[in-house]
Amino acid sequence: MNAAETTGSLRGIRVLDLSRILAGPLCSQMLADHGAEVIKVEPPAGDDTRSWGPPFVTGTMSAYHSGLNRNKANICLDLATPEGQRVLGELLSDVDVVVENFKAGTLAKWGYSDEVIAERFPKLVHCRITGFGTDGPMGSTPGYDAILQAYGGLLSVNGEKSGPPLRVGVPVVDMVTGIYAFSGVLLALHDRHATGRGQLVDCTLLDTAVSLLHPHSAAWLASGVVPQRTGSAHPSIAPYDTFDAADGPIFISGGNDRQFRAMAEVLGLPEITNDPRFTTNADRVGNMAVLRDILAAPIRARTRQDLAAALLARGVPATPVHDVGEALTDPQVLHREMVVEKDGYRGTGIPIKLGRTPGGVRTAPREQGADTRRVLARLGYSDDEITALIEADIASTSPS
Repeated sequence: MNAAETTGSLRGIRVLDLSRILAGPLCSQMLADHGAEVIKVEPPAGDDTRSWGPPFVTGTMSAYHSGLNRNKANICLDLATPEGQRVLGELLSDVDVVVENFKAGTLAKWGYSDEVIAERFPKLVHCRITGFGTDGPMGSTPGYDAILQAYGGLLSVNGEKSGPPLRVGVPVVDMVTGIYAFSGVLLALHDRHATGRGQLVDCTLLDTAVSLLHPHSAAWLASGVVPQRTGSAHPSIAPYDTFDAADGPIFISGGNDRQFRAMAEVLGLPEITNDPRFTTNADRVGNMAVLRDILAAPIRARTRQDLAAALLARGVPATPVHDVGEALTDPQVLHREMVVEKDGYRGTGIPIKLGRTPGGVRTAPREQGADTRRVLARLGYSDDEITALIEADIASTSPS
């Protein structure tokens, strides 16, 4: 991948991706999607997610890994060795941004503490992603998405009221941390334009989990009342929930009084809009269970597509509850180019659409070590030196 061949708003920016699993690779993939030249460094054992399957898209790459590592060059390097650490220093001097999620103290052990990085590479934007941070009572404690969903309170508000706390069905803490990291890198790069100096972008899964608690966090801070699980219903809007239609589940939102009146008319229940139990949203929230019982029969009498279309025509937000396959083949999703294909690769599209400098998918995810020789050659290593690193098991290349 040649930076001169890329387009996008981040063209000319070089990124070193030392991260693995999800948050860091998602951050660097977003940077790459928008034109940054990203070099992913994997240890000889590889990124753990390469084996997180089935399904697998190749013999050595899971679908999970494929979804987070497009548009990146890939080199395999043993950073635990002195020679690998020397190469790391040369890589750091050649990039604008480094993204890493090592255990606290790992980079310092290799000779690259925060202080050393700031002194040797003053223009470098250093994005660090950890579970709990590097200091404080839980500093340096390992953390994964579900652990932080539990620790940060998200599990406590997810699930049915009568059931146990549930993990959100996607790794939301990891993914939003990756998005926050992407945003932080852009902020730091913007500041560097004015100051000429890089800085540390410090993102933690804990901070993300707490930031996602709205509106429950705001409610607790205002009232001191611990929020309870409400299933798919909203704690402060009614109706705002999943209902059973004739052929499957449908989600309906009567988020204001006008929408509630329109919904009642579509369902053949205009009289409920004059019921004092349902006059205002606060009334409806206070009588949510009764309202659900009244709405259940007329909703069950309609198919989900027909009812959703009728409600939408009256300005009432509603949709069938799609499964993943239905979502990824939906005409609007495809119209928005949220499924992309490139050289046999299929993935989700780019959610940030820019009018003049759009992002794009340039390369499929690479096999481990596929670009080791090319990247090391750009750093000034001769063929003999690269071969020596490979023979010493410090670097390796893809069999392909």
